[in-house]
Amino acid sequence: MQPSNPIHINDYDYDLPESKIPNKPLPNRDESKLLVYNQGDIATASFQSIAEYIPANALMVFNNTKVFPARLIFEKETGSAIEIFCLEAISPTITTENKTYSAQWQVMVGNLKRWKSGKLKYFSTVFNLSAEFLERSGDTCIVKFEWEHEEAFFTVLEQIAELPLPPYMNRKADEADKNRYQTVYAQHLGSVAAPTAGLHFTPAVLDSLQIKSIQTTEITLHVGAGTFKPVKTENAVEHEMHSEKFTITKEAIEKILNSEFVIPVGTTSMRLMESLYWLGVKNKISENGLQTVLNQWDAYQLPHTFSVNESLQHLLAIMQNHKLKSLQGATQIFIVPSYEFKICKAIVTNFHQPKSTLLLLVSAFIGDNWKKVYQFALANDFRFLSYGDSSLIIK
Repeated sequence: MQPSNPIHINDYDYDLPESKIPNKPLPNRDESKLLVYNQGDIATASFQSIAEYIPANALMVFNNTKVFPARLIFEKETGSAIEIFCLEAISPTITTENKTYSAQWQVMVGNLKRWKSGKLKYFSTVFNLSAEFLERSGDTCIVKFEWEHEEAFFTVLEQIAELPLPPYMNRKADEADKNRYQTVYAQHLGSVAAPTAGLHFTPAVLDSLQIKSIQTTEITLHVGAGTFKPVKTENAVEHEMHSEKFTITKEAIEKILNSEFVIPVGTTSMRLMESLYWLGVKNKISENGLQTVLNQWDAYQLPHTFSVNESLQHLLAIMQNHKLKSLQGATQIFIVPSYEFKICKAIVTNFHQPKSTLLLLVSAFIGDNWKKVYQFALANDFRFLSYGDSSLIIK
């Protein structure tokens, strides 16, 4: 069951001049501006001072996913360039009889009309990498990669592939992006886009949180290419939300359960925080074993009668029964206006594209005041999107 009232995506449009979208980061991460929205009041600060605006009893949740180089450019014998954008592995790496390695991946293919079948070779590499087209699957394709010398395909990608910057940057990644398009706490490879709200944090800023005794914890949610997928339907409820894989430890869930004021860093962390509540509910009413996948509209059709404490305690009990130190799953949750937040009290986030699912999430959190926030940001020379400035939004 989806929300009964239509959500007109044109109501979430605004004029975003190209001059407000930087395609290069600032020299120093924490020198970005910080918009502080606190229950209707707005102020401007430096990101370096964010700890001053965080309640002392808060728990900040960081997404420690790491972006992997995902863009490969192959060339056909005819000279045609074929771009393969790797999304995720759909089969484990296997060793073939001739001592090469093989794996199947879900990918997006540029210039697909020029490649319907056969193998492509990636030239000038010690890995002798090849790609074989297997089948089309909606907007994506299934491709079989084969290579030599290195078992881990992520290692191959790190050696020869390009970092996938967002399309609105209109440039290829350079050497500096290898560092700056990752958070300083990135650990687990798996994302094709950075959790950009975290790009502003430096060791000094993290130390300032610790000095104020602000609690922190980490989760992993791998950001997919769907985060850039525009809402093309007039009624946003008809949009198909992308699914993203996550891992969260028992210790992180316990911290969230015991916190009075949870602040996710980024929309990715917020999606997982809210998903945890609904996974707890889903498991509480399920008779079909451990539930680790949250579908797009589950949060709107599951019962709302359980407290956060009941839901998370049940999730922890289920993990204990299954002897799990961490919970792995996927969430497709679509947070839109009318959604009732269960866990999150604030969010650290960048400024998002017009008519995007991310802007719908912000609107769900603070209602029509998103317009006030964005008008202030535009009028006060804030920078938008991935390499832009930051905001702390306290509901």
